[in-house]
Amino acid sequence: MIEKIWSGESPLWRLLLPLSWLYGLVSGAIRLCYKLKLKRAWRAPVPVVVVGNLTAGGNGKTPVVVWLVEQLQQRGIRVGVVSRGYGGKAESYPLLLSADTTTAQAGDEPVLIYQRTDAPVAVSPVRSDAVKAILAQHPDVQIIVTDDGLQHYRLARDVEIVVIDGVRRFGNGWWLPAGPMRERAGRLKSVDAVIVNGGVPRSGEIPMHLLPGQAVNLRTGTRCDVAQLEHVVAMAGIGHPPRFFATLKMCGVQPEKMCTAGRSSVFEPCGCQCVGKRRANAGND
Repeated sequence: MIEKIWSGESPLWRLLLPLSWLYGLVSGAIRLCYKLKLKRAWRAPVPVVVVGNLTAGGNGKTPVVVWLVEQLQQRGIRVGVVSRGYGGKAESYPLLLSADTTTAQAGDEPVLIYQRTDAPVAVSPVRSDAVKAILAQHPDVQIIVTDDGLQHYRLARDVEIVVIDGVRRFGNGWWLPAGPMRERAGRLKSVDAVIVNGGVPRSGEIPMHLLPGQAVNLRTGTRCDVAQLEHVVAMAGIGHPPRFFATLKMCGVQPEKMCTAGRSSVFEPCGCQCVGKRRANAGND
């Protein structure tokens, strides 16, 4: 339903316009306060690169963060990563990730980044606190990359990169909740780079395409080509599940069932068991 509202297919977005005007007024006032220096942003002693977006929902920021960190590491640059830690709840903040940190504590995206890059990663609702935690434990860090946080103006930044879903782009163009926008599209004029995930890039935009690799058994670590999978039940707990399902079909996989949950959601064991029973019953027919 929310996708239809944000795309303009459902007329219900008009009922939410008063809340959107309020959201736009407040968010615009916050940015203006920092721009006029009525509020002071904290500036880190090292460069800060923000990878964010203008819309709610999954646009592909985290893969860009992983790619950027790996590119910097290949050039011998020591990188630290900070995040809000969406979907996680730590006992205290800031939380500096370790090999024992769970997604329940830090959220799935920070854990993924930590596992993929082996870079120092810290989460906190106040991103400046996360930066300070990294620099205190890793004083050799030369640059900070923040996963999301374009609208977190409390942390000064040196480079802003915006990631756009090339298919959905900005929906109906309205602020939350009537539309998907956190800020108006005009904000793109002030950022350093615009990356478009899928779709057709426009002038000045950098194209990005996620290339599917292998399917990984999270329990055993076994890998295989996605096309080799059979009797697939596709389960997605990401910002934009249709992209995941479309990727499977592009790889030649036709899921027998597709299940979705909210971003960073946990699939309950009972639900997984029900899916397993259905698969077993289907095999006996």
